[in-house]
Amino acid sequence: MTRTLSPTGALTTLERALAVLLDSVMPVATCLVPLDEALGRVAAGMPAVVPAQPARDIAAIDGWACRAFDLVGASAYSPVALPTPPLWVETGDAMPGNRDCVLQAGLIDCDGPVIQAVSEAAPGQGVRRMGEDMAANRPPIFEGKTIGVADLLVARKVGLSQLAVRIPCVRAIDVAAESHETFSMRLVVESLGATGASIAEIEAVERDATAIAAALNGQAYDLLLLIGGTGDGCADVTAEALARRRVLLAHGIALRPGGTTAIGRLGKTPIVALAGSPQQAFAGFLALVQPVLDRLSGRSERSGIILPLSRKISSAVGLCEIVLLAKERDVWTPLAVGDFSLDAMRLADAWLAVPDDSEGYAAGTPVAAVPLRNV
Repeated sequence: MTRTLSPTGALTTLERALAVLLDSVMPVATCLVPLDEALGRVAAGMPAVVPAQPARDIAAIDGWACRAFDLVGASAYSPVALPTPPLWVETGDAMPGNRDCVLQAGLIDCDGPVIQAVSEAAPGQGVRRMGEDMAANRPPIFEGKTIGVADLLVARKVGLSQLAVRIPCVRAIDVAAESHETFSMRLVVESLGATGASIAEIEAVERDATAIAAALNGQAYDLLLLIGGTGDGCADVTAEALARRRVLLAHGIALRPGGTTAIGRLGKTPIVALAGSPQQAFAGFLALVQPVLDRLSGRSERSGIILPLSRKISSAVGLCEIVLLAKERDVWTPLAVGDFSLDAMRLADAWLAVPDDSEGYAAGTPVAAVPLRNV
């Protein structure tokens, strides 16, 4: 049987569990996907061949293209006759030669025998200059960043039909409870999709150590997830199955919730076995699965949003406690610490891990919380 990190029964710290789990894990190979499949994926590197945007000066408004020099002194009380006829342009049109500004329609009087301007304009007014949106030779996407709708806009404007991404391929095994409910499995699968991962296979097995161990014979892909059967009950045999296969690294993490999570490695493939309850599975996903997916996808380090706490967070020393937070005006308000209600899970905007050597944070302390959604 594989020796775990905690042979004496002591809990493995989250820091140590992550270090072992992430050891030798490298970003997956790059692939090209169509633009309509790229949203939410993690970008890989692409050559910086994007031309300047716009490629030349264009009209930013509908109106009359003029020379700013011809408009000097023009006002409603003192119209100025234009020596050079203005040219009508619409938003996005290339600016005509020798014209460097655009006036709105009502600021040019074309009714009389002489065309007159009733307003001045500075050079560049009503114009979008070449390269103003984006300088030349910028990369079409930024490696390690999540591809958003603005990235797709840029890709389409410069004529790209595909983008380079890294997509971890995950296999999920549902260690079915006697009730055969799949709430936690669906939560995990949907969380995987939200991170840009691909779910290659979902398989259900009975809560039997032999059956679970046999299920590990299938293709492992980039990450292997098991959901359920990690607790201390008589039917909780997932960790035992991993131990039988000599792939168990640790069972019992100094984490709350999610303390019964187990980790392992099958060849080069990291394994995370999450608890069967949605709250425990959710915390284990945030603390252990998400960092693995970030490494596999080459994602840049997740940056937290720093705001002060609206009230104190109390935490137990010796456990890393996950805190769910709601953004209220310009503060983080704790919704749940170490024990999640379903209401807290759905209302949370971000999460925070309180280190195991901390007793928490006083009200008003600025903390960096990782967003769960756009906040």
